[in-house]
Amino acid sequence: MSAEEKPKLGRDAVRRLLGDMIRIRRFEEKCAELYTEEKIRGFLHLYDGEEAIAAGIIPLLDEKDRVVATYREHGHALMRGVPMTTVMAEMYGKAEGCSGGRGGSMHLFDDTRNFYGGNAIVGGGLPLAAGLALADRMRGDDTVTACFFGEGAVAEGEFHEAMNLAALWTLPVLFVCENNGYAMGTALDRSESETDIGRKAAVFGIETQVVDGMDVVAVEVAAAKALRRIRAGEGPVFLECRTYRFRAHSMFDAQLYRDKAEVEAWRQKGPILRFQSWLLDNGLIHDEEIMAIEARAEAEIAEAVQFAEAGTWEPVESLTRDVVAAETPPVAASQPTGEKIETTYREAIRAAISEAMRRDERVFLMGEDVGAYGGCYAVSKGLMDEFGEARVRDTPLSESGFTGAGIGAACAGMRPIVELMTVNFSLLALDQILNTAATLRHMSGGQFNVPVVIRMATGAGKQLAAQHSHSLEGWYAHIPGLRVLAPATLEDARGMLWTALEDPDPVLIFENVMLYNRSGEIDAGVGAVDISRAAIRREGGDITLITYGGSLYKTLEAAEALAGDGIAAEVIDLRVLRPLDDETIMASVARTRRAVIVDEGWRSGSLAAELSARIMEQVFWTLDAPVGRVCSAEVPIPYPKHLEDAAIPQVSTIVAAAKTALGRG
Repeated sequence: MSAEEKPKLGRDAVRRLLGDMIRIRRFEEKCAELYTEEKIRGFLHLYDGEEAIAAGIIPLLDEKDRVVATYREHGHALMRGVPMTTVMAEMYGKAEGCSGGRGGSMHLFDDTRNFYGGNAIVGGGLPLAAGLALADRMRGDDTVTACFFGEGAVAEGEFHEAMNLAALWTLPVLFVCENNGYAMGTALDRSESETDIGRKAAVFGIETQVVDGMDVVAVEVAAAKALRRIRAGEGPVFLECRTYRFRAHSMFDAQLYRDKAEVEAWRQKGPILRFQSWLLDNGLIHDEEIMAIEARAEAEIAEAVQFAEAGTWEPVESLTRDVVAAETPPVAASQPTGEKIETTYREAIRAAISEAMRRDERVFLMGEDVGAYGGCYAVSKGLMDEFGEARVRDTPLSESGFTGAGIGAACAGMRPIVELMTVNFSLLALDQILNTAATLRHMSGGQFNVPVVIRMATGAGKQLAAQHSHSLEGWYAHIPGLRVLAPATLEDARGMLWTALEDPDPVLIFENVMLYNRSGEIDAGVGAVDISRAAIRREGGDITLITYGGSLYKTLEAAEALAGDGIAAEVIDLRVLRPLDDETIMASVARTRRAVIVDEGWRSGSLAAELSARIMEQVFWTLDAPVGRVCSAEVPIPYPKHLEDAAIPQVSTIVAAAKTALGRG
């Protein structure tokens, strides 16, 4: 060990290290007690035995640095400076908790201390950490993100995806693997063919250190060295801390997978016992000082319990608060010029991205093949030449990893546009979209938001067969916390992105593949588009046809055909699939008294089913006929053209459904 790396073991330093570990241990012991009294509920994962890691690393971080933790994060939160009072209140679920009572034990957040919370999804915080660091890298900030996770996470794809991104882009991340030997109840040698965790990170060219996680001094020395390297711009460091948890995985765990002798053997070399004994043997601390440390911890815990007990329950009336922002920025008015320009849907989207990047330096595009290749559907062709590789960022084929990185970058103040090549591929990123982007605001009690825009191609019609042709936007419209858009017109393709980038919450934009080549004229001054309202594309008084995206033009064609038979159909373009514009829909249906919904999703559990239910709930007594639905057949989309056409809504099936609703079928 060089002179630079030797620990500074002054009396104040060693007392602080010991005091921090004792404080964590006593807090966890109290939490276990309160759990048995049923004052803390849900999953409770305790940090007993692992205290040296949080105590050795987190105090070395600057205030501006960020911390991403796991569900076993009480110690991390306390070491980051989150008050014990608000941590305990959060465990109780009280409104005074650090997450407003919304997160509980597994989801402690504190935006004032850059504590990005515990993540209950194993490995789920890794892409988030990469994204936070990406934002700092792009801005040139001297900031480090410390990401804590267990050894079980190394089996997750998100671990490997995040490691690759961090190494590829030289991101300032300290990855800390708290290897306690058991992924829940499965021993490492039963779940991993390679049990040397450090080698898994080293494969990506990441500087890797392995340290005794039961030795607080060794952890501190290794972390200090790692942080110096990261701050010098040398990229991420992977720190494996080999440790052990003395308690069960959670309070539900009977620990049948390990015997008491094993636990007791580890207790004898526990971080507190080991360090305290060494300090006493070397005269660096005395028994009365230890007693004083214990007394301070007990007093602080008693105060925290009293604070939590006296806390208040959030009123039920505020249940839906902090799902999305209470207010969204107003839409900037377009400035029509009267000058018409010829464009395509594809070109309109490209122009929208280009304008956004020129308007706001925080905006960047990332995704598979968006750069040199120009995007799978050539939407981003030429943008890399204009804006460079840093802002038009080609990613590996790792949807969960780079989507999570986009979410992290958005949390850190950037405005990423994430492109997922197809809606089918988006399922690989569903964890990050659902469990992080859509929930972060709510879980954190409104402290963190995710202003990310995620674009993807959707729909059938190009003979791309089952795995590239589905319309799954209705699934995403099911998820609270997201805004879901389906632009069909050239104006919407150009203007919705502008508004989406101003939204403080995650926005998903679904672009139907059959629209990319659609051409027409738009005003040269077209600008931001309202992303809260549906649009009536054709007026009529006999029946309301409700649709969106790729089915809009089929529905308009069907309306024209119906007009030839003397039927005046009103066509509503939903445009916004979440939140649905009930006001426009119900006003139209109440007037026409009949409705048919056209939806490329499958019929069962579809967006069409949701719309039908809402119509029945709100304007049932105005209806003269049951609500009709034209949806895709309940089969994977087939390859042969005639079968593909038969599987999805067509003009003829829309016309037939409308006539049936009118009693003319």
